[in-house]
Amino acid sequence: MNNDDIVYLSLLVLSMVFGLYYRTISNVDSKRKTGAALGLVIVVTVSGIHTLHVLISTLVNTCIILYCDKRKCHVFSFFFSFLYLFFFRSTTYFGIPYPPSHTNLVQMMVTLKIIGLAFEVNNCFETKKKKDEATRTEEQKFEDETICFDLEFMDVFYYIFNYCGVLTGPYFRYRTYLDHLNKPYHKYDDFKPILLKKFYWIPFLGAVHVFTNYYWPISYVNTPEFLNRSFLYRYWYIWPSFVIFRSRIYLGLILTEIVCLFGGMGVYPAFSSPRAGHGPTRDFKQLKEITDPEKLKTLEYDYETTHCLNPYEADCLPTMREAMKHWNITIQYWLATYIYKRFPYKKYRTIVTMFMSAVWHGMYAGYYFCIATVPFALMYEDVWVKLLLEKNKGTALKVSKLVMLFLKMQMFSYQSTAFVLLEVRKIISYYNCLYHCVPIFYIGLYFLGKFLLKQKNMKES
Repeated sequence: MNNDDIVYLSLLVLSMVFGLYYRTISNVDSKRKTGAALGLVIVVTVSGIHTLHVLISTLVNTCIILYCDKRKCHVFSFFFSFLYLFFFRSTTYFGIPYPPSHTNLVQMMVTLKIIGLAFEVNNCFETKKKKDEATRTEEQKFEDETICFDLEFMDVFYYIFNYCGVLTGPYFRYRTYLDHLNKPYHKYDDFKPILLKKFYWIPFLGAVHVFTNYYWPISYVNTPEFLNRSFLYRYWYIWPSFVIFRSRIYLGLILTEIVCLFGGMGVYPAFSSPRAGHGPTRDFKQLKEITDPEKLKTLEYDYETTHCLNPYEADCLPTMREAMKHWNITIQYWLATYIYKRFPYKKYRTIVTMFMSAVWHGMYAGYYFCIATVPFALMYEDVWVKLLLEKNKGTALKVSKLVMLFLKMQMFSYQSTAFVLLEVRKIISYYNCLYHCVPIFYIGLYFLGKFLLKQKNMKES
């Protein structure tokens, strides 16, 4: 374990312990100041002087949200935030030292939260233009309570720097942040059962990560010794590399969820069917009217709003399209809500969304190698889903699911190697020693599937 990992884990543990005190703060003003103060301490600890990047992007975006036309503020915020993210990762070209890796994580979350806030302000503006109350949905009426038009600079600052999610997420809306300050749900929820369900993954994932990283470190693939190994060994190495990558990310996501659990961020009554990243999706009138403490004590609560990961589903569902819905869920929500659904040309939505996801992750070629292959992987997969999964039953369906699961995990493993190696030279060197067998195999699989599907349709017609 390197120093960065020790600092990262220490700050997460500090945030968890702090959450037990944070839950007890009843005064709204004290709570938002206290939460932001710890968040700022975390940012300064991992960033030092580079905290200026976070402050500058927050300040400029706040001015955009407060003083620009509410019909366009989300557009201005989106472009400025991603341009600044590009500058942030190119500082060495301007004679400015490159920020630490953890500062990059902070800046990534600031980008999502500040753009999301701009979209929320824009949505408030658009719904308030509707004069006829009958045309508004219950959710729009509920959202109108968000004080977007009473925002002040410090409101934005407190939201951006709240210690829950300041380092690596999860993403939650300003609406969720306000509810955690003003609603009493955290006083009545019993979070211990769900906490235990998340905790039991930690020793397992930690042991898997340490064991795999010790015996099959990813750095080994760029050594002369590795290149002299057999082809089968070089090919097989994508699997332990994937386990190292996956277990590390899983641990980070689960720990950040636990930080929110301890702090009471994102808890809602279960009857409102909260959605990850979004919050409540139904029964808004009932949600507003329930204030009686005795009634609140009897309700069931959940933390789906800050839920990031379903480890079992992400790994064991047979298709990539299904599995991705259970991986980094709040970020998937942000990408789907503010890019995919908003992009005007439906034909290019998936490509643009994947490209912006790569840009958000960083400037390394590995992110683009990894994410750019997702649309093609979905293309081949959709063909074989029609061939193997749609009409098969019983044993045939079980075998077909196992085949699709293997194909999915092999593609994930191949992609994740690029995500970890990052640099073009290292990625090409490794893929060359595999003779690019994996993409060649999947291209052949795609055309074979198209041919078989055509034959199948001809027989059925």
